[in-house]
Amino acid sequence: MHTRESATRILLADDHALVRRGLRLILDAEPDLTVVAEAADGAEAIDACAAGGVDLAILDIAMPRMTGLQAAREISRRFPSVRTLILSMYDNEQYLFEALKAGASGYVLKSVADRDLLNAVRSAMRDEPFLYPAAVTALIREYLARDRDGEAPDSVLTPREEEIIKLVAEGYSSKRIAETLTISVKTVDRHRANILGKLGMRDRLELTKYAIRVGLVEP
Repeated sequence: MHTRESATRILLADDHALVRRGLRLILDAEPDLTVVAEAADGAEAIDACAAGGVDLAILDIAMPRMTGLQAAREISRRFPSVRTLILSMYDNEQYLFEALKAGASGYVLKSVADRDLLNAVRSAMRDEPFLYPAAVTALIREYLARDRDGEAPDSVLTPREEEIIKLVAEGYSSKRIAETLTISVKTVDRHRANILGKLGMRDRLELTKYAIRVGLVEP
């Protein structure tokens, strides 16, 4: 059982007060999470982290004075115990990889924050990266393209994993894959996690290295 004393302490940084209010409602409704500070730009977010008492900073990617990416980079450097999540309206792998390079634990799309934010926060606190499904799809597509060109390492995927990776690359959701293959969504998600592991992309560091290696981001 969580008490407010043991709850994850969160800083919300977004230049729109209305967005902060909405996110705060989602987060504060959870017994294991509590918003302890707010900021309207990246510089304010860094000041809030410097004041202490923050476990996780949720940073909007586009803020005045200092962007969320710049703030994440600075927070990772100066306050390594504070985890960061980037919040963005852009469904864009390039931004996702830049966020990972900046030390963020994940990238959450604003359009589905009500669905994904809580998962992302809890993943970050477990030191697991949070990737929105389209980003995983992009990675897998990239891997398959390299495999066709003979550049990818042997991954020893099972026939079922090959079936799932193909559907993921074609943009199928977990729910649709589950329906197509007559298996549960949980089973699909477990296969997807295994596939990422075999591709050497289980953690944030490996994912970032892979993104740099295949030219998705500049080193």
